[in-house]
Amino acid sequence: MEHPIYRVVACEIVGPYLVRVDFDDNSSQVIDFEPILEGQLYGPLRDIAVFNQVRIDPEVHTLAWPNGADFDPATLHDWPRYVEDMKAMAKRWALAATPESRDS
Repeated sequence: MEHPIYRVVACEIVGPYLVRVDFDDNSSQVIDFEPILEGQLYGPLRDIAVFNQVRIDPEVHTLAWPNGADFDPATLHDWPRYVEDMKAMAKRWALAATPESRDS
């Protein structure tokens, strides 16, 4: 079974934590990343100055940040399908980062 491969061809910050992402199939998504900015990798992106450093990685053609955070371009392309799962993962990441969870 073949899976479509998408490439991010453009991105634009359109609001706080909101990015319009354009793909090579001429589709686009406006993604609100704020609900998933938790944990060691994505938590630092809550600093809007860091978040706003988003760029397109020229090798893998997806959104990437200087701290190494990135997303699978297929996930970005089909964001409405994945957003609830991503929010659930972010809650787990946030819990893992709390001192109480480390003491258990």
